[in-house]
Amino acid sequence: MTTNAFETIIVERADGVVTVTLNRPTKKNAANNTMWSELLATFREVAASPDDRCVVLTGAGGDFCSGADLWAGDDASARQHQLARMRNVGDVAMALARLPQPVIAKVRGVAVGAGMNMALGCDLVVASENARFSEIFAKRGLSIDFGGSWLLPRRVGLHRAKELALFADIINAAEAERIGLVNRVVPDVELDAFVDGWSKKLAAMPPIAIAQTKRMLNNAMNVTLEEALDDEGAAQTVNFGTKDTAEAIAAFTEKRDPVFRGR
Repeated sequence: MTTNAFETIIVERADGVVTVTLNRPTKKNAANNTMWSELLATFREVAASPDDRCVVLTGAGGDFCSGADLWAGDDASARQHQLARMRNVGDVAMALARLPQPVIAKVRGVAVGAGMNMALGCDLVVASENARFSEIFAKRGLSIDFGGSWLLPRRVGLHRAKELALFADIINAAEAERIGLVNRVVPDVELDAFVDGWSKKLAAMPPIAIAQTKRMLNNAMNVTLEEALDDEGAAQTVNFGTKDTAEAIAAFTEKRDPVFRGR
């Protein structure tokens, strides 16, 4: 296992899985300027790495993320215009969205505000039964951010999204699963093992094909059926030119598990 040292996050790599842990547990992992910068650098680094095959995003100390730290009060924040700060936050949201690798949010405790939308920005969300979610912004005198205005209606539909955002209520994991915010809810003692299993499966998948599928699904609501079919044809043409597809066919013929190399 390799680990990168940062001030506010922990980045660990093992067997193609990158685990990014938000690490301000005394603040329920609220994101300050330093965390935004470290997340941006990490997501961009992972996106360019052929050895990184899957990402797990989680939080330290029993919580996922309580959103942006509105009371950080650091010198950099004091000197920075609010619009510039929000552009930094937007850069992180886009870097997360642009990751070609599949990303799993592993959620314990609170995931509220930007923290909730950070989880929704991942491809899969697995929550502990103790997880709690909220688009808390309105109760802080704020409007929705970190891509929530785009992500939330696509997860739960427009009217449900308005209910969550306008009332800013906290919902539990069971309700989050019922309305489609999360993929799975598992007992807290099983959360790590469950996500570990999913991440290892994803890391073993063919990365070029997976990245193209992820891109097309993310773009599904922005294209016509004809455009989607054209995209699928182009993607399959790329796949058939890779050694991974040849390996998959050979493994099927030889009745063995394929070993994908990402080329």
